[in-house]
Amino acid sequence: MKYVYGPVPSWRLGKSLGVDLISGDKICTFDCAYCQLGKTVRHLIKRSIYVPTLEIVNELESLPDVEIDYITLSGTGEPTLASNLGEVISEIKKRFKKPVAVLTNSFLMHEPQVRRELALADKVVAKLDAPTEALFHVINCPSQGVSLEMLVTSLIKFNQEHPGKLALQMMFMPQNKDFAKEMAELAKKIAPIEVQVNTPLRPCPVRPLIQPELAKIKDFFRLFKVYSVYDVEKVNAKPLDEIETRKRRPAGVR
Repeated sequence: MKYVYGPVPSWRLGKSLGVDLISGDKICTFDCAYCQLGKTVRHLIKRSIYVPTLEIVNELESLPDVEIDYITLSGTGEPTLASNLGEVISEIKKRFKKPVAVLTNSFLMHEPQVRRELALADKVVAKLDAPTEALFHVINCPSQGVSLEMLVTSLIKFNQEHPGKLALQMMFMPQNKDFAKEMAELAKKIAPIEVQVNTPLRPCPVRPLIQPELAKIKDFFRLFKVYSVYDVEKVNAKPLDEIETRKRRPAGVR
């Protein structure tokens, strides 16, 4: 397997079979301080095809029978940078009776075409880690071309155009732990189906928050369907290819 990996145990999605549309050096529109894959090798904002759709479909069809809950588009970079994102989702849904999720940093959701393609998925888990422009740049180090205001507006627009699909993942760490109230206010504006409260438990330079700290933060989101990485029971999943999986999911607590 070169592009399909896992299944991996996901605290958000159960047993998740990953599909990597970038598959190579880390290519992203962000360079997040907490990224488990390390520094972004190539900062890009222009979409392109990195892996042909047919090659992904062929790998998926060659898999042995394996128990999964979701097929998830994620991996070594930002999946919305792949201009065949919508095509891949459509081909997966034609062939497999499993829900499809996309994990995105939200950067390109200001583009109508990206929102239309994301809407083909059953669930879109979008990142939002900061309530101010300054903190956005400290935590996420975005490529030029988008502001926090644009990102929030794009999330609101996606949720209005395609209701019932958007989940927010918020990564909390020492830099933003005191801004939970402001983050909850942003979540109210966006109105997702759920909020996922996370902290960096995989190897990275950022210190994770401990369970009591995250529990206090979670309380600010009590008006939502809210999950915390510490509260959700971990599932067991054995990857088909340990080496390829570890390229995308380094070992960690969860």
